[in-house]
Amino acid sequence: MAIRVMLVDDQVLLRTGFRMVLAAQPDMEVVAEAGDGAEAIEMLRSTAVDVVLMDVRMPRLDGVEATRRICAQQDPPKVLILTTFDLDEYAFSGLKAGASGFMLKDVPPAELLAAIRSVHSGDAVVAPSTTRRLLDRFSPMLPSGEKEPKNKHVGKLTEREREVMLLVAQGLSNGEIAARLVLSEATVKTHVGRILTKLNLRDRVQVVVLAYETGLVRAGGGAG
Repeated sequence: MAIRVMLVDDQVLLRTGFRMVLAAQPDMEVVAEAGDGAEAIEMLRSTAVDVVLMDVRMPRLDGVEATRRICAQQDPPKVLILTTFDLDEYAFSGLKAGASGFMLKDVPPAELLAAIRSVHSGDAVVAPSTTRRLLDRFSPMLPSGEKEPKNKHVGKLTEREREVMLLVAQGLSNGEIAARLVLSEATVKTHVGRILTKLNLRDRVQVVVLAYETGLVRAGGGAG
């Protein structure tokens, strides 16, 4: 079954370009297009969508608020934030709103397609190191380090799970974490899955955001 994609951007030319790239793929189908966040939310009421490519700067309702409303729905589609600049405060807000990641609008077609497939399969597409750079820049917007994490479920993590969480938040891949902790990559993947379940998070991008918000990791990527 083809991945159902919605394009949300106020620039018709950009939507046309993305649609042409996606239409050439046998496993993808553009099922809806919207010119702003409000129109996207309205269309989602009657259209089944798996992945939303969401612009941020749009009239009426911007992509951040649209993402927040979409992700608050029951069984929502995955959202990929599209941004013009690598370190954009809108991308940061989009991650906090529940997006599975963000991409640059000038991303090569092959990377865009790979990202859509990854998000559809449940993975986050933003490299944790990229997310960390974004959070480093905007860390003053976050609460200062706290001794007691806001997410009470953090206390339910085992010592090993907490260790893995900190390394995820510092931008390490599963393979790098496995090497650091002398574990198999499969074991690390299992730990990450349990962390997401216990903390009620959807992907490792949200692990990074939570780690910064709770003070477990501070600007610069070090543990708090």
